[in-house]
Amino acid sequence: MKVADESPAARKRANGKPAGRKVRVQKDAWLVRFFLHPAGKILLAVVVLALAAGVGTFVHFYKLYSKTIDERLNGGPYNSTARIFAAPDSVSVNDKSSPSEIAAALRRAGYNENRNNPVGSYTVTPDSIDIFPGAEAYFDQEPATIKFGGGRITRIVSLRDNTPRPLYELEPQLITNLYDRNREKQRIVHYDDIPPVLRDAILSAEDKRFFQHSGFDPIGIVRSALVDMKRGRNAQGASTLSMQLARDMFLTPARNWRRKMAEMMITLQLEQKLTKQQIFEMYCNQVDLGYRGSFTIRGFGEAANAYFGKDLRSLTLAEAATLAAIVRGASYYNPYRHPERVRERRNTIIALMRQNNFIDDREYGIAVQTPLTLATGATESTEAPYFVDLLNEDLERRFPGYDFQARSDKIYTTLDLDLQKAANEAVAVGMKQVDEIVRKQKRFKNAPFVEPQCALIALDPHTGEIKALIGGRNYGSSQLNRMLAERPPGSIFKPFVYAAAMNTAVAGGTRTLTPASIVVDEPTTFEFDGQEYSPSNFEHDFYGPVSLRKALAKSLNVATIKVAEMVGYSTVVNLAHRAGISEDVKATPAMAIGSYDATPMEMAGAWTVFANHGVRVQPSFISLVREPGGKVLLDQKPVTKTVLDSRVDYLVVNMLEEVLRTGTAAGVRSRGFTAPAAGKTGTSHDGWFAGFTSNLLCLVWVGFDDNRELDIEGAHSALPIWTEFMKRAVELPRYSDVKPFAVPDGVVTVTIDPESGMLANTVCPTQTPEVFIAGTEPVGTCPLHGGKGDQTTVSGWELPPTPQRPQPQTSLQTGPPGQDGKSEAAGVAAAQNPPAEPPRKKGFFGRLKDVFK
Repeated sequence: MKVADESPAARKRANGKPAGRKVRVQKDAWLVRFFLHPAGKILLAVVVLALAAGVGTFVHFYKLYSKTIDERLNGGPYNSTARIFAAPDSVSVNDKSSPSEIAAALRRAGYNENRNNPVGSYTVTPDSIDIFPGAEAYFDQEPATIKFGGGRITRIVSLRDNTPRPLYELEPQLITNLYDRNREKQRIVHYDDIPPVLRDAILSAEDKRFFQHSGFDPIGIVRSALVDMKRGRNAQGASTLSMQLARDMFLTPARNWRRKMAEMMITLQLEQKLTKQQIFEMYCNQVDLGYRGSFTIRGFGEAANAYFGKDLRSLTLAEAATLAAIVRGASYYNPYRHPERVRERRNTIIALMRQNNFIDDREYGIAVQTPLTLATGATESTEAPYFVDLLNEDLERRFPGYDFQARSDKIYTTLDLDLQKAANEAVAVGMKQVDEIVRKQKRFKNAPFVEPQCALIALDPHTGEIKALIGGRNYGSSQLNRMLAERPPGSIFKPFVYAAAMNTAVAGGTRTLTPASIVVDEPTTFEFDGQEYSPSNFEHDFYGPVSLRKALAKSLNVATIKVAEMVGYSTVVNLAHRAGISEDVKATPAMAIGSYDATPMEMAGAWTVFANHGVRVQPSFISLVREPGGKVLLDQKPVTKTVLDSRVDYLVVNMLEEVLRTGTAAGVRSRGFTAPAAGKTGTSHDGWFAGFTSNLLCLVWVGFDDNRELDIEGAHSALPIWTEFMKRAVELPRYSDVKPFAVPDGVVTVTIDPESGMLANTVCPTQTPEVFIAGTEPVGTCPLHGGKGDQTTVSGWELPPTPQRPQPQTSLQTGPPGQDGKSEAAGVAAAQNPPAEPPRKKGFFGRLKDVFK
């Protein structure tokens, strides 16, 4: 009997198929039945839809970010904004300098060592530098070689015709970009401009395998995760430079999974669209590196200037590591607030650079021992933020609707960086002295100290070009520009009174006044519009009969108002208006001593009349504006207006020189400034000083923002700052050639007795030379010391006849007693049609005249 075979093989043969396949068939059948079931169909549809949605979403955002990146890259990867340049500098034979110094200046102007650079290029040797201006240079300058020896320039040779030159103009240096709406500053640098020491520091600190990975660094991620687990906190960052660029340049600061996914997609596309060098360049221009003052620092180019006051390519190893340290956290590693923290992070990066074989042991040892030395005040000194603010406003007025912040125009300004530095130094020195005086005042003994403020403007009085400007002590603390603050100018207005008086020599009329004319300085009550006005002098001192020269030199208030009364208040006001002083100045007695508001900018422009032979020149910020294609948008020429005859102007300038010799500004000389100069102190609630040499005009204001009284004379507040500035200015080659003020044709000098204003005779105890417009000099001799005065000659010895007074049309508002040191000006109400001079009682001089009759 045959036994049946029950083995699996037998069953397989019997069934005709393997047993395992039967199980799979059963499972497949179950899946088929499941997906044929309504619930299975729903689940399948959900899965398919989810996958389709995921793929669609990925494709959508991939294309979206691809478009965003393309638009950003096609329009330029960086914020397109106008760049602001200083005035061109020049170097001369025998100047102290070196090839490296001039190369650094050229780099700040946009030059490099690439001969294809459209701005320009240079080649440096140990004892020379060859300069090649490019097609986009500021001017059509010839190439030249500058040779050096003993720390000085020994020779300048043109490379065009191989002939020597006495001087050579350098390309204007970049001051800053025009501030964008987010108040960010950025100096664009290219990959070739980034020094290897900075590149190595960044890679060691942030992404050492940047040039090996494709945007994501798995090794770095694992390494940072292990370190974080070991230390129990998030101590290591895992983002590559590409990921950081994607985050900072294209995304918001929000931290969530959506931004992380977007960051990954953008990173992938950046790696596909750009080379590693381009990504690194963009990163170096885009990274946030803290702030200085009120501005965010964007990129290493701006950071090098802000923190160290130097060009990027001039960074040392320690400085490069310091900037790389700030990347980790701009606020946490602020070198000004946390120097020890930054130094520790810097040294860590230097150690990583040694570990990565970027530096050797010797370089490491020197760098870690280097002290952390930061620039102090360099930003404001080189960038003149108050100047740039006014420049921006000027551009908006000239070109309404033209967005310079969205264009790459080049704006060439009038700013002289050396003078701007001198201005910052002078303000720092002078305001320290002012602070010491203010702290000793009784009002601050039991009250919080309030810091006084300062404004300074320096300009070329012949072109109107503003060479230096400071609108406050610290732009980071306050952007309020005091250059536009409206304040009574006090006695710096008085020269316009005396200019109107000197103008009588050429204007014709019944009276002629000269510097030798006599006015009686005595307590006087002036009647105006039915009211009385009784000003006083400093410390209530009165001098009796004085010449107009002495009245201006000593800043005598009463005498000055009498002079204004003689020539007519309206005559003085009309002259002031023609000089550019505010139309708010009205024809009243207090006007003569500077009681009406004017800005430092207005007064500086008005004073160009005196410094420029009687011709007003409008102050200007801009010399040239050029569009990206090279088209000239603006070529600024001086805007002038003749206000005074040159002979009249010289008389006033000569009298202002007296102010520095024997008057209220004699402190200029005692403080060591000896160059030929003219000027005037002023004191109202504030301190003022305005003065000039043959080639530079400077005005200084000192006061409080809340208009409280400074209670310091202009001679002890503004004058020291002016003097410090001018002493530094004349040491610069461009301003060192100070000449005596030129005497125009038609001016004569004779020797007079200053007591009488007549020609001196042999017995006059005091004899002094005096200047006159030819034909107005005295012809009689001094009657006080045995001579005979010619009564038919207008010499200033005779008082002019008193005019008839019309009906008054203004009201008088009296103020505190005026003096050159305590409120010089009393407030007076405005008058639309100011009356002529009111009569006054005879004083000492009138009675003396009667004796001679």
